[in-house]
Formats: sequence, C-alpha cells, structure tokens
Amino acid sequence: MEILIFHNPNCGTSRNVVRTNTDADYKPEIIKYLETGWSKSHLKSLFTAAGILAKEALRVSNTPAEKMGQSAPEVTQDQLLGAMVAHPILVNRPVVVCKNGVRLCRPSGVVLNLLDQWPDAPYPEEEGSPIIDATGSVVPGA
Repeated sequence: MEILIFHNPNCGTSRNVVRTNTDADYKPEIIKYLETGWSKSHLKSLFTAAGILAKEALRVSNTPAEKMGQSAPEVTQDQLLGAMVAHPILVNRPVVVCKNGVRLCRPSGVVLNLLDQWPDAPYPEEEGSPIIDATGSVVPGA
C-alpha cells in the first residue's frame, strides 16, 4: 500500500484528494468507508496517527450528528466512536494514510503535505479554485 484513501465519492473534497493523488501518478487504494464501515479500534488508531480526537473528525454538516446529539460538548470520545461505527457518515473525509503520515485532508490541499510528488502546476480543485499556483507553490488555505 503506497497510499490509502478513506473516500466518500459523493464528497467534492474527497474526490479532489483522489484526483490529486492520481494526477500526481499515484495509484491510491480507495476504501469507500460508507460501504465498508469502521471498527472502534480502527477509527481510534487512525485518529491517533493523525493527531486528532474523534470530536475533531466529526462531520456535522449534511449528517445526523446534531440531531443525534453527537456535537454536544458532554459527548465522550468513546460515545462518538460508537456513533461513528454505527453511522459511518459521521466521520469527516477524506482520511489519507501513507508513509508520510495520516491526515484528515480538509481542505483538499492538505494532502499535498503527504505527497512526495505533486501534479503539474498550476493545479485546480474540481470546482476550479487553484491548490497549486503557476509557480508550483501551495495556495494558502487550499
């Protein structure tokens, strides 16, 4: 495994990260986590490797997180992990794993920090906003 991407094909950011990898000549292994699901131990290890807590990986927009009460401050990490296992859509995406680390790649330009090679510059996201400018530099905030 050179690069592993936990991907939701319905998410533009997730599609951007997959496309950035393939355009940089990587052949990432794609895991459609909404279909495969998670285990608590797997999520815990991914979050630990990425240096984030489950609360930081919780996707609130376009999910039932708030309706389920998962965004409340008193919800524990263990409760969140359980909810994420039961409802994989609650995990923000994409999560990228490679030899250079593990990251929740939001915004999509974060993936460039993990890649040894990048797509040719200039390079836009799916929506047309640049993530690599004409000089080959990362666009701030991309």
